[in-house]
Amino acid sequence: MHPESTVEHIAERVERLLVRYEELQRTNALLSSQVQTLTQERDSLRSRLAAARGRIEALLDRLPAPAAATEVVPLGDHGGTV
Repeated sequence: MHPESTVEHIAERVERLLVRYEELQRTNALLSSQVQTLTQERDSLRSRLAAARGRIEALLDRLPAPAAATEVVPLGDHGGTV
């Protein structure tokens, strides 16, 4: 190989690598932005979920206690004769 063609080959390769590097930087910036947006959305949903749980707990606390059963029938005892 001639020294000039080797230098040209290396220069072309470096140019392609620089283009690829710039593409990866743009992709990384977009992905970072998406991560930030999704993190904010997740945090908002967590907050809304906690608030909803609080409201449900408050509603459950307002419900009357369940009435105790008046008669307990043991299993297998149906009151009839066999």
